[in-house]
Amino acid sequence: MQANPRNLSMTQVLLCGAIIVTLSMGIRHGFGLWLLPITQEQGWTRQTFALAIAVQNLSWGVFGIFAGMLADRFGAFRVIIVGAVLYALGLVGMALSTSGLMFTLTTGILIGAAQAGTTYAVIYGVIGRNIPAEKRSWAMGVAAAAGSFGQFLMVPVEGFLISGLGWKEALLVLSAAVLLIAPLAFGLRETRFRPGQAPAREQTIFQALSEAFKYPSFQLLMAGYFVCGFQVVFIGVHMPSYLRDKGLSPQVASYALALIGLFNVFGTYAAGSLGQRLSKKNILAFIYFARAVVIAVFLAAPLSPLSVYIFASLMGLLWLSTIPPTNAVVAQIFGIQHLSMLSGFVFFSHQIGSFLGVWLGGYLYDRTGSYDIVWYIAIALGVFAALVNLPVRETAIQRPQPATVLRGA
Repeated sequence: MQANPRNLSMTQVLLCGAIIVTLSMGIRHGFGLWLLPITQEQGWTRQTFALAIAVQNLSWGVFGIFAGMLADRFGAFRVIIVGAVLYALGLVGMALSTSGLMFTLTTGILIGAAQAGTTYAVIYGVIGRNIPAEKRSWAMGVAAAAGSFGQFLMVPVEGFLISGLGWKEALLVLSAAVLLIAPLAFGLRETRFRPGQAPAREQTIFQALSEAFKYPSFQLLMAGYFVCGFQVVFIGVHMPSYLRDKGLSPQVASYALALIGLFNVFGTYAAGSLGQRLSKKNILAFIYFARAVVIAVFLAAPLSPLSVYIFASLMGLLWLSTIPPTNAVVAQIFGIQHLSMLSGFVFFSHQIGSFLGVWLGGYLYDRTGSYDIVWYIAIALGVFAALVNLPVRETAIQRPQPATVLRGA
């Protein structure tokens, strides 16, 4: 029997993976800062901008499935390289688009495909293959915390670039910066995926998918993740405009998004660490219910910069903290052979929610002149997600063992 290829070191995986996620997610979290500059200069409605970001989230989800399949079969290295190039091209297209259609094709489809290859599903596959199960949830928390730190670091930088250079020039600078992901991908190049050395797998893709989609807990995780996408993308994209409409300065929104990123560093790390000791489904139920409460209190309280910063800090603790326990449960139930692909399908549900959250925000604002209805939907969905996570079974699925193993099968 051939010996298992040597795993990458945990330090190497976490360092390279964390920096990649920091860049990819950090840039992405600041897109809401471009809503008003772009729509005002181009003469577009907010719905035009929101539709492109909604398509971006849907594209991210669709391409995430295939990026996960490719990463499970050929390794994450190639997928990340392609994702970095697409990201740079998409940001250039975002800057140079002169029509709503071109803006949707570049900002929406192209950047969405790029994010599929440079974010959690692909990175978590590397973590799952190279880090022992007893440290896996914690390691996923570290990677998610890096994405949150990227938001804290990059959103103020993006605001500074917009104010100092202009929104077009800021996007061109970011298109160059995102290419730094490519050399970092070499740190995640696994020897087991060298040509002719692809690891054997007990299940085909179709067997793995059939097993997962027939398993009720997988469906419940997908339902909860749908809500996560709806809430965070609506808030991330539309909150700057919501606060501007209420008479607060753009700096308040920039600081609020940065606070979300800062506090989510602690929230995601805590969720990943607690997932090693506590029931992950209970962690998820708490996060979703707490989000509903925080949003409700924010809407009921008098609006001021202080209330915004408190809201942002509390939401930050809950922002991406669903990611480590959700993906750790998927790995715990189904194993790691198809982890990137299955995580991609769960994330696709997240992105359907993201699409609806950001698009409904723009659509209902243009129709009613207010974001109130979408805020109320976000509260109701938080309660729903808390309830559907409670019945999830976290134990490994029991597969029938074949009586004999055929040579060459």
